[in-house]
Amino acid sequence: MGGFEKVFEVNRNFRNEGISTKHNPEFTMLELYEAYADYRVMMEIAEGMISSLAKDLLGSARLSYQGTELDLTPPWRRASFVDIIRENAGIDFGAIKSAGEARAAAESKGIHIDEPLSKWKVAELVFEERVEDGLVQPVFVLDYPRELSPLAKSREDDPEFVERFEPYIAGREIGNAFSELNDPFDQRARFEEQVRMREAGDDEAQMMDHDYLNALEYGMPPAGGMGIGIDRLVMLFIDSPSIKDTILFPLLRPEKQ
Repeated sequence: MGGFEKVFEVNRNFRNEGISTKHNPEFTMLELYEAYADYRVMMEIAEGMISSLAKDLLGSARLSYQGTELDLTPPWRRASFVDIIRENAGIDFGAIKSAGEARAAAESKGIHIDEPLSKWKVAELVFEERVEDGLVQPVFVLDYPRELSPLAKSREDDPEFVERFEPYIAGREIGNAFSELNDPFDQRARFEEQVRMREAGDDEAQMMDHDYLNALEYGMPPAGGMGIGIDRLVMLFIDSPSIKDTILFPLLRPEKQ
């Protein structure tokens, strides 16, 4: 891709993360990158593309999904990861100082935690169990903690957080995007921390990627990148409650004996 300032591809992905009406291990994704852009540009692309698709396919940026009226007209709401958890779950992780405090706050909301988790891993769990399903109208959840975003560029005003967002519609994440981290020294330190987390038992932590670091050392311009889940997006436009309706050969759970 060297020398091309804007690139995209529609690709097949495999992630062994379970099967549900929202997730299939093999899925299709639109992936794009733009040099000299950032996550703000990616937000404009996402809301413009998806609202335009709705108009072209359905004649309007408003649609009915499973009996709920959705309005995809830009601009979509923007809300930080910390703010939207405080708003929907009643926990302010910005004020919490330790993993112990985070755990106690989560358990006070009925979320059981049976393994040692960091403050931001607890926040991620709270988001998944108490916030995600309630994000019905389109919203960009942005400015995630750096610990949860090892490939995203840190915010200049607060390095604990990064320039990253995930778009949510109808209670589902439909993508992931960020200002790409193009500093090889920062990226190496992030990978090293991820390796330590993995060795401590976090199976979702990143592994060291020497090839990627080598590429960054040769040089990468500032860039924004984004992935959009095609199968979940199609679910919206065909009013389907299950991702298996948008995949040719979906995996199925075995029937109960």
